Amino acid sequence: MTAEIGQFALILAFVLAVVQSVAQLWGAARNDAALMSVGRNAVLLQAAFTLAAFVCLATLFATNDFSVALVVQHSNSAQPLIYRLGATWGSHEGSMLLWVLILAVYGAAVALFPGTLRDTMRARVLGVQGLLGAAFLGFLIFTSNPFSRLFPAPLDGGELNPILQDPGLVFHPPILYLGYVGFSIAFSFGVAALIEGTVDNAWARWVRPWVLASWLFLTIGISAGSLWAYYSLGWGGWWFWDPVENASFMPWLLGTALLHSALVLERRGALISWTILLAILTFSLSLVGTFLVRSGVLTSVHAFALDARRGVYILGIIAAFTGSALALFAWRAPAMRTGALFAPLSREGGITLNNLLLLCATTTVFLGTFYPVFVEVLRGDAITVGPPFYKITFIPIVLPLLLVAGFGPFMNWKREKALPLLRRMIIPIVLGMIALVAGVIVFGIGRPLNILGLALGVWLVLAAKMILIRRWRIGEVGIGEMARLVRATPLAVWAMVLAHAGLGVTTLGITGVTAWQTNKVLSMNAGDSLALGRDTVTLQSVQVVRGPNYEANHARFHVEGPFGERILISERRFFPASRTTTTVAGIGFGPLGDTYISIGDQDPQGALVVRMWDHPLVGWIWAGGIIMALGGMLSLADRGLRRVALKRGPRVVSANPEVQSQGAVA
Repeated sequence: MTAEIGQFALILAFVLAVVQSVAQLWGAARNDAALMSVGRNAVLLQAAFTLAAFVCLATLFATNDFSVALVVQHSNSAQPLIYRLGATWGSHEGSMLLWVLILAVYGAAVALFPGTLRDTMRARVLGVQGLLGAAFLGFLIFTSNPFSRLFPAPLDGGELNPILQDPGLVFHPPILYLGYVGFSIAFSFGVAALIEGTVDNAWARWVRPWVLASWLFLTIGISAGSLWAYYSLGWGGWWFWDPVENASFMPWLLGTALLHSALVLERRGALISWTILLAILTFSLSLVGTFLVRSGVLTSVHAFALDARRGVYILGIIAAFTGSALALFAWRAPAMRTGALFAPLSREGGITLNNLLLLCATTTVFLGTFYPVFVEVLRGDAITVGPPFYKITFIPIVLPLLLVAGFGPFMNWKREKALPLLRRMIIPIVLGMIALVAGVIVFGIGRPLNILGLALGVWLVLAAKMILIRRWRIGEVGIGEMARLVRATPLAVWAMVLAHAGLGVTTLGITGVTAWQTNKVLSMNAGDSLALGRDTVTLQSVQVVRGPNYEANHARFHVEGPFGERILISERRFFPASRTTTTVAGIGFGPLGDTYISIGDQDPQGALVVRMWDHPLVGWIWAGGIIMALGGMLSLADRGLRRVALKRGPRVVSANPEVQSQGAVA
């Protein structure tokens, strides 16, 4: 009965999404308060019924209801409860239901907390959200029903993909989806503004927090996914330019551009059309990520490998929403102009250059991801695009981007002069040049990428610190005054410092592990030792252990180095239900680097194949992601900019002459 309740809840949610979109868009067009109120109630009810459907699906997995096809395919009675619950979103159908649930929750949040938005603007935002919800609920009901029954029901099920049977499954996909789907709000705000032909302070104030929250979740999700792949796949790497990795990275890049552009729009009323275009493109790339894992057009360890028909449905959704939004943009945007001019050398100019570089970087990743598809369609040849392509195309774009990111916060709004800017930046510039020289000494002139990576990482960290040094007037005022300045530092400033410093830390981590990592592959017997980087590694024992639904070769390694001794465990697991083998790496995490050990099968003589890596500074990659995310959290918590904006008079930029002349109620 639980499956039927879930199915009925999905159908009701679909009907309510249609009601939501029609009532809100029609009500806004007629300025009918009663109709818009009906639409808002539909938003809340749609979220409630979608949540009910999701709870029903989770219950089916928790109780091992093998009369439901999805449960049979992705769970069995020996699977631990945490992974049975995780299987709720570990499949195509379940992950899409989670996707739609998050979409509905975001819509309900806009309905419940409208703030100072005009009623018509809020109605149009929710109307566009309703159209998205109806499209994906229809996709679930008609092509990917998670509640389909099996008859007769088997006694036991198959199994969740063993790679996903890891604690990372519990938090990584939901957090990543919070980022992916969160950009739908920015998309809906952009389309609503184009329909209404009006952008004002209230619009700018309300777009940026949604963009910031989405960027924050996507930053955490990508960092967590990289760490998960690092320890769970046993391959010794942290990023492989896998197509589905790229699918999350592309909206993050454009989302970063959108975040900076929205700041300019809020503070200066500039870059209006550009911000709306970025909102459309960022969410469109989120939809592309949804398409990639479900289309079967690309091979990836992350893909659900389903038939192409479902991919065609999602491709149709992408074409319909992105095409309609871009057509509306082409019609409306030319008339939405602003008088907020700025010089090329200014903070607005720096952010514009930052945006262009991020757009170029995104385009490069997009081409590298889809070029194999184009070649296969046009010529029938199967090719792959890997790290060498991105090394010669993506990195040359990112290097100037990192340089610009250090200068940006020190520029004045509207207009800047070169010499005063350089004087303000003299300390990080000098120390960055010293780091550049040190890089030449350490790496040699033949490794320019490592040299520039080291110098730019140091540059970003020092430039971020310089923001606080100048603000606190260190060396200019007494301790008491400096303490007052520290206490008075707004959260927004802390957020900017942490975000830029975190990017520098990640850059240093990437440079360190790329430049200095070493690895060895060999066969070992119990008692064998070898030197790896700073450590001595000894294989102590190999034994067979049994888990709840697997058996494994359990290898115990003793690692001794300058930071003491430790025991690392690496396992090679075999899952009988799916007859799948996975590897769990033994990793010794440290502030200066990791010792990474992955085991393979035993040879006929009983020796164990062992792969070992010494990864200097690799942990800094994820530490930088955490620092950037912390900056995002602080920025999201800061309400100072919005309080200031509330005190300003309305700034209206409209394609509608009547709205332009009358102003707008914020």
